[in-house]
Amino acid sequence: MKNEHIVRRSLAEEVAAAIEEKIKLGNFPVDSKLPTEPELMKQFAVGRSTIREAIKYLSQSGYLNVQQGLGTFIKSVTGHHALDAKIEKGNFNDIFEVRHVLELKIIEKAAINRSAKGLKDMALALKNRAKYAISGDLIACVEADIAFHSAIAESCGNNILTALYNTLSVHVNKFFMEIYKDTTPFIASQKQHEELMEAIKDKNIQQAVAVANQIIQHK
Repeated sequence: MKNEHIVRRSLAEEVAAAIEEKIKLGNFPVDSKLPTEPELMKQFAVGRSTIREAIKYLSQSGYLNVQQGLGTFIKSVTGHHALDAKIEKGNFNDIFEVRHVLELKIIEKAAINRSAKGLKDMALALKNRAKYAISGDLIACVEADIAFHSAIAESCGNNILTALYNTLSVHVNKFFMEIYKDTTPFIASQKQHEELMEAIKDKNIQQAVAVANQIIQHK
């Protein structure tokens, strides 16, 4: 008898799947506002961190649009599943090649369009990246690294580029957890990441792209 491979899902993934199902059934219609965190916590009998993780996942998957200060809104019934499936089948080099191409264009545009909020988000993610790298917390360090690059993507001024990048980042996160055994590479590249943010802050496109190339070549 052929062995069945069972994929174990986290509690947050289970909640995300349940919310996704409600979106597809029309219980949460497109453009409507998702119930508040306390309401979702009560509905699914889980904690705040689980709800936040589920919302983050659904946002990255194209189902939700999180608008700071306004709430979370239903963005799509289908999300990025077709793209996700194709990326899932891709190999490490292919995914990083696409990410490289996207990232250079995003950084170029972010150096022109970055906002005060975008820079604040980058600075916070970078601070967390350094903190977790030094403490040796690989999972939190990878998440902070992704958050930093996602903050740059959010600042580029092109929603499609941002969505594509965030979709790729979900898979890059998985690869990082497979290839990195500790936070040593993140400590080594922290200075370059700080230089990247400074170049974006200074609207120095040439310097930002040059630093980004250095970072990508060392990953």
